[in-house]
Amino acid sequence: MPTSKAKRSKSSRSRDKKEARSLINEDSLTSEDFFQKSPLKTSLKIKELNWTQKQKDFSRAALSDDTNIMFVKGPAGTSKSLLSVYCGIKLLNKKSVSDIMYLRSAVESSESRLGFLPGSAEEKLSFYNLPFLDKLEELVTNCSVEKLEKEGRISMFPVNFARGMSWNGKFIILDEAQNSSRKEIVTVLTRLGVGSKCFILGDPMQTDLKGNDAAFERMFDLFSDDQSKSAGISTFEFTEEDIMRSELVKFLVTKLKEF
Repeated sequence: MPTSKAKRSKSSRSRDKKEARSLINEDSLTSEDFFQKSPLKTSLKIKELNWTQKQKDFSRAALSDDTNIMFVKGPAGTSKSLLSVYCGIKLLNKKSVSDIMYLRSAVESSESRLGFLPGSAEEKLSFYNLPFLDKLEELVTNCSVEKLEKEGRISMFPVNFARGMSWNGKFIILDEAQNSSRKEIVTVLTRLGVGSKCFILGDPMQTDLKGNDAAFERMFDLFSDDQSKSAGISTFEFTEEDIMRSELVKFLVTKLKEF
């Protein structure tokens, strides 16, 4: 005759199986079920900028529940990074994601080398994070970047630190992806777990990689099909006509295409 302990054990196993079966159905999950950290408690005030229609189209596509991964191509000054950070903050406020992760490949300019940089790993990489921090300071009006980082709402690190990680309920931005190799982009994409969104941003005109080492454009083309779209992977392209930084930059980018 089984003991009460055995009965409890059997009951516990049955309960665990039911819970496991319910978790397999991702459609029945709420953000609380898969977040790796608690959702944001106090909403961030976002400064609304004078977006163009193309930028509004990007935000609509980026915030869609159907979008899991988006490859974004465009020249300098088209607000690729700013728009991605904006969408990340929007989803933080909606509690659709728990935090924003900003990644870059630690690639120096092909024209010059910085050489040895003193300091800790964080200090060595701080220069790579400046674009992300600038965008946050521009968009968030009621909370300091330091506080967001202290609370774990934002994190920044090189792509090669991502190996072995698994990301649930996160908003991931891989910036300057024209300088990321195929292996690095694949590393980022294959970290994605339940409820995460990932944005791969690149400007092919500014790549510091040579030949086949540059993978961004090829991946952009690879995933620009209906099969990828049905899997939640899409592409979005800005052109020189969408440059908002200045009329001078718009002229330069347009002219340099002839070079």
